[in-house]
Formats: sequence, C-alpha cells, structure tokens
Amino acid sequence: MLETRRLGRRGRGEGSGRSSPEPCPGRGQVSGRGPEPRCGAGGCAAGRQKEPLSGSPRGGIVTVCPPPCPPQSMARLDLEELAEIELQRDEEEAAALGAVRRPSAVATADQDPALSLSHPFYDVARHGILQVGGEDHLGRRIVTFSCCRMPPSHELNHRRLLEYLRHTLDQHVQSDYTVVYFHFGLSSQNKPSLRWLQGAYREFDRKYKKSLKALYVVHPTSFIKVLWTVFKPLISHKFGKKVTYFNYLSELREHLRCDQLAIPPEVVRYDEKLRNLHRGRPPAPAKTPPPRPPLPTQQFGVSLQYLRDKNQGELIPPVLRLTVTYLREKGLRTEGLFRRSASVQTVREVQRLYNQGKPVNFEDYGDVHVAAAVLKTFLRELPQPLLTATAYEQVLGITGVESSLRVTRCRQILGGLPDHNYAVLSYLMGFLHEVSRESIFNKMTSSNLACVFGLNLIWPSQGASSLGALVPLNLFTELLIEYYGKIFSTQDARGEPGAGPAGAGEQGDPFAGGLATPTRPPAPGSRPEMPLVLEVSR
Repeated sequence: MLETRRLGRRGRGEGSGRSSPEPCPGRGQVSGRGPEPRCGAGGCAAGRQKEPLSGSPRGGIVTVCPPPCPPQSMARLDLEELAEIELQRDEEEAAALGAVRRPSAVATADQDPALSLSHPFYDVARHGILQVGGEDHLGRRIVTFSCCRMPPSHELNHRRLLEYLRHTLDQHVQSDYTVVYFHFGLSSQNKPSLRWLQGAYREFDRKYKKSLKALYVVHPTSFIKVLWTVFKPLISHKFGKKVTYFNYLSELREHLRCDQLAIPPEVVRYDEKLRNLHRGRPPAPAKTPPPRPPLPTQQFGVSLQYLRDKNQGELIPPVLRLTVTYLREKGLRTEGLFRRSASVQTVREVQRLYNQGKPVNFEDYGDVHVAAAVLKTFLRELPQPLLTATAYEQVLGITGVESSLRVTRCRQILGGLPDHNYAVLSYLMGFLHEVSRESIFNKMTSSNLACVFGLNLIWPSQGASSLGALVPLNLFTELLIEYYGKIFSTQDARGEPGAGPAGAGEQGDPFAGGLATPTRPPAPGSRPEMPLVLEVSR
C-alpha cells in the first residue's frame, strides 16, 4: 500500500465539500467560499485554501495551508518525479481497493454509436476520452474528460489528443460550458508529461478560458497538488476560482444531473468502493504492514537489522544485492534507468515472491525497469529511512553550506549513521555512481538520479516532506553520488581521506575488483573504526 511519511499525503475523514482554489501571492490559493483565516508567520499572506487532502483512501475536504511553492531553481525533473511517485501510489491505492484499471481494446459502439470511421479524429475519438452531453443546473453544455479511457502513452498521440480537444471545444466555445474531469485511471503508464500539459494549457487562448464557467475535478489525489504547482504561474486569479474538487460522485450530483453524463463504469465502481470503505469504518492505514511477526522470509517493510539476522549476518539486504547485480549486468546503459516506471502489478508480484522466499528471475519479465522499480520500492518501504530520520534536519541544511565545504559536510552527517545503514548506503551510492558514469547512454546523470532517489532515502519522523524540501534532499543525494569516492573513501586514523579502494576515486569504478565498503567518517568525539569489508557475489 501507500506511505504517508514523505509527500504530504494526509489521512481524510469522510465529508462533503468543495474548493475553488485560486492563485495568491506567496504560497497558495484562496478558497472561494466564506471568509478565510490568514496564515501566521511563515505562512500564506493571502489566506488558506480548501483543497482535497491526500491520503488512503480519499475522503472529504478540509481547510489546510498549502505547501510553499518550490524555488525557481528546482529542476523540472523534481516535479516530474514527484508526479510519478504520486501516480504510482494512486495505482497501489486503487489496487488495494480492487479498482485497478486494466487497459483493453475499446469498441467504438461502446463509446459513441454515431462515431464514424470518417471522423477527422477517429484515432483519438474511438477511445471515448472526451464526451459531450447534458447540461448543468444553469443550462451550460457539459464536456467530460475521463482519464480511465486513456490508453498507454505509446498507443496515443498526445498532440492529436490536444487537437481533438480543441476541435471539440470549438463547437461549444461560443457559449458558456462546463468541464468535468474524472481523475481516476490516470497512471504512470498513460500520463502525459508535465511539460506537455503546460504547453497544452498555453495553446488555449482567452476565448476558451472565458467561456469555461466551471471545472469540476472528481476523485482528486495528491497528483493534482503537484499539477497545481506546475500550473500556478500560468493560471489567473479568475480561472482559479472556477476549479472545484469533488471526492465523491454524490457531491457532483449537487451541481449536475449525472444521469445525463457518460460516466465510465470504472469511475462508478471506484466511487462505490470509496463510499463502502468509509461507511462506519475508519480509513485503512496508508501502508500495509507486513504480518506481525513478519514471515521468516519477509524482505519488504522490515528493518535492516531483521534482514541481517535472517540472512546469516549479511549486511547488504538480498533484494538490494540481487537487483543491483542484475542492473549492473543488464541495465547500465538503459535509457531512463530508475526514471521510467514499470507495471505496478508486476512489481507487486515480485515483492510477493521475495517475501515468500521464492527465487526471482528478472529475465522472465523482459523489462529492466522492473528490477529498478523493485529496488526503489524496497527503499521506500523500509520502516525507517536509510539515512535515518534523525539526519533529516541536517540534510535540509546542506543548501546553507558553502559550496566548497559541502562534501565535508556530507561526510560529517554520514558519520552519525549507524554502521549498518552506512554500509548499505555506501553500497547503493557506489552503484548509482557507476550508473551516472554511463549517463551518455542512459541519460541518468547524478542530478537526475538524485531527483529519483532523494525522496526514497530520507523522510521526517513525523509528518511529511514538503515540496520545498526537494531541493536540499536532492542536492545532498547528488553530492553522495557525484563525489562517492571522496565521501565514502577510506580513512586514516585521524579521519582524513585516504587512498580508498583501488579504482574507487571520485571518478573511479567503485565495483572494480569487488565492492569494499570503506571506513565511515567518524562522528565528532568518536574513536576511529576499523574498516567493514563486504564480499559481494558478482
């Protein structure tokens, strides 16, 4: 299931409500309903926002102060990765509810019996993503957009989808109209890039936005919050007031006659499952814990110490070792390694096999990205972050350190890690350093890898990481990867950098001649330690 500890996914209670976010100076948006309290120090100067909270499962809407906008220097890949993580969590959440959307061939008659093969956008229209029909309570024409009808990205020309949307709206833009957006079904497999979404928004001029009187977002998730962060600089105050969130179809029915709409059956079933889950019961936990006590062969969701005890004292967890070994042999030059997603169902199947102590042959899946996704999932499901929650505030302070002193500061922070965590982190960073050295082929520089792994290495002990925390978290991770040889090098008795393993300098191969985990930098006031040497089968 899902985690609540990093990205602002908070539990929801059931309730009916809606929000009309609009941009405001500083941090967030203002609700369009009633007087709004003002945030205190460090908060939003303009007010608070009623927005759908993220959690598992989704419920009502409450008033919250939105997170700060990310700094201008944040790489676009940060938000892309954040969106990817949110969508994968949405898929896991839907799978837990038994509401997984399975792509299938869509018969034309199922969507629009009147659709002709001569339609200028037949290739897109046949999927039934867009539908026009019915009127709201004010007599405005309704256009629906159903994400669950979108096929995988490689099967859909998103440029054609944009042209089809414009073609459809052109027939109604002379009059006022309403758009209903059914979010359920959007996944990492069919999601357009955030860059594409930004470009698409810019292509619709004022006449389209002026005639749009209401945009209803049904079944929103935290992905919508990420989307709002991307679009906030583009969206006007007036347009923001048109957006309303509905967590249930019953809330939508207060504004529209849903019997006039072509609501996909998948959306109806998903809504029913959400309703049933909330009737008389508290929300399910955001993360499904392993059995208590865990299975003797449990690999996911258990501590590093548990894995060491169950694996004859081996420091490197089997899942980490096996995925790294496979990826080193088969995936170093795979474009988008760790960035591209894999099937959620396949990843869950691999997890089940590992937890049952059964062998996993990644060759059987024919997709290198499965092993990469399993590795990230393993880190994300550790009960405690690999970098430990106690180091969280220290890591956030890395941006305030002078550039020339950051590597030294990284060594100091790592000096406070438990021995086991340090050994595993060194193993992982050594491998990621090797991946980055092949970036001319795989396009995964140390910066890009940091955007992927930063959120999986550390999170706060309470609450969740904000969007603003992405910059320091990713910078710290990038330093560990880029300067692996300096940060994890062998120490002499004074704690100063030594020669390090052969070939494992700043740009050396950390795996040349086998992996030796270097001596960790000593914590302040501690005595020098003897090296930990790990023998890893290649």
